Amino acid sequence: MSDHIEAVGSHQGADILCATLRSERARVRILNLGAITQSWHVDGAPVILGYEDPRAYVTDPYYLGAIVGRVANRTAGARFQMGGVIYDLPQNDGRHHLHGSLSKCLWDMSCSGEAVTLRYHSPDGDGGYPGAVDFSLVIRLDGVRLSYEMRAVPDRPTPINLAQHNYYNLDGGADINRHKLRVAAEGWTPVDDELIALGTIEPVRGTGLDFLGATRLSDINLESGIDANLVLTGAPGAAAELRAENGRRLRLHTDQPGLQVYSGGGLGTPFRPYQGLCLEPQGFPNALNTPAFPSIIATPEAPYHQLLEVEIS
Repeated sequence: MSDHIEAVGSHQGADILCATLRSERARVRILNLGAITQSWHVDGAPVILGYEDPRAYVTDPYYLGAIVGRVANRTAGARFQMGGVIYDLPQNDGRHHLHGSLSKCLWDMSCSGEAVTLRYHSPDGDGGYPGAVDFSLVIRLDGVRLSYEMRAVPDRPTPINLAQHNYYNLDGGADINRHKLRVAAEGWTPVDDELIALGTIEPVRGTGLDFLGATRLSDINLESGIDANLVLTGAPGAAAELRAENGRRLRLHTDQPGLQVYSGGGLGTPFRPYQGLCLEPQGFPNALNTPAFPSIIATPEAPYHQLLEVEIS
């Protein structure tokens, strides 16, 4: 164990480890449980939700700060077909499958002081998915910019679609109503009443999901909540910007085609509904059952890669 890593609890007979990254203006704590970002402070103020006790993440139902997968978001009916074989997944969101089990796994961890490296070997059949996969994640703090570089190398074709699941609150308020959000997305993937993507892309203009201009979240009625995948334009510049009334600003860059925006309506004790906003770059939801959507199948020759950069100043 390095000088930058400490044991902070146990899970399944092994240590929960925590690594701390520091810069002149920021401090970030990373757990090996679920590759979770436990806390992130900028100028001494928290900018994400988290538990003080790392052991609370073992039973956390909200995926706070975790890397989720093997396949993020919802897979209809908790099943998919690939190569003529039907694969059944755990039904953990009604009759559907949501996010997978990586958020509860203990990853191997090392820390250089400037970056945390996490690795996890997922065996064939883990979580219902075919093939063994070697996951790796490098989390680096540079000033006020935090980057997540995710890789996954499978031993055979298998679906992979990871997402980082921080809940952002830039002013420490009881909710995110007064935050303003801008997203470079002209379309979204509509869903049914069980939040399963219908397999189409529709314009955001004229809907409550038009964030092409900075929009105060209270203006789109948070009582009904937001939980939608926006189709990013891929234009140069930040894919999303979030601003609080205190002047704090978040800028997010991603190489992924979609951004799941979730306003935290399902949060409960010790948090409050709408206390944090998730901005989750990823492939399109239910892509495994939607041939029209971009493929999320990774192979040994074409492994998975995602780069996410979030700057909060």
